[in-house]
Amino acid sequence: MKKEDLLAIAQEAAKNIKSEHDLNELTQMLSKITIEAALNAELDDHLGYDKHEVTDVCNSRNGYTSKTLQTENGQFEINTPRDRSGDFEPKLVKKNQRRMPSVRDKVMHFYTQGLSTREIADTFKELYDADISPTLISKITDAVIEQVVEWQSRPLDPIYLIVYLDSLLSR
Repeated sequence: MKKEDLLAIAQEAAKNIKSEHDLNELTQMLSKITIEAALNAELDDHLGYDKHEVTDVCNSRNGYTSKTLQTENGQFEINTPRDRSGDFEPKLVKKNQRRMPSVRDKVMHFYTQGLSTREIADTFKELYDADISPTLISKITDAVIEQVVEWQSRPLDPIYLIVYLDSLLSR
């Protein structure tokens, strides 16, 4: 999709936004539509044919499973497609996954694994076909590091109540 097409869609959608709540609803709806479309594309790839295409393959679509997904845009229901044989394993939203990490979470995960900012950018391009500059990755990691340093240097209370329980079951 071209940038101009997206801009036209965004301008049309912006006409109905009157409050922050409306903006959040629109963002959730767009996230839901995008995630469900990506999951359906994954199933198409898994089955080897598009929806409504006639084929001789034994495995086929078998409806949807509904699940609640928690994202950085809020919580909403998505419909995850299924196949008859039950061997479809989505990569975007895995089975039993209820939380979708944000880009920041993913960048920090790669960063803590020792990847450089350029390696993280290359990984995002390869996995998500998303162009993220090494500069943006650097800004994300710097912001998180600032938060960590701030948390580490916070004043501590003089007393903390701790209950520590330990047990051993022997049969």
